[in-house]
Amino acid sequence: MNPYHCCASCTHYEIRKHTPEKYWCSRLGYATNPKYKFDCWTPKESVLHAIGKNKPK
Repeated sequence: MNPYHCCASCTHYEIRKHTPEKYWCSRLGYATNPKYKFDCWTPKESVLHAIGKNKPK
C-alpha cells in the first residue's frame, strides 16, 4: 500500500479557486477529492523523490 497514492499528489490534480468544483482532475475532466485514488495516478516529482523512485544520480 502506497501512502502517497492519492489525487492530491498527482500531476493532473488542480485546485480551482472561485468555482463550485474546487478540486479538479485535468486528465479525467471532472471534479475529484484530494483523498480519492485512481489507476491513472501520475505522481509529482516531489512525490517520486519522497518514495525513492526518482533518486538523484
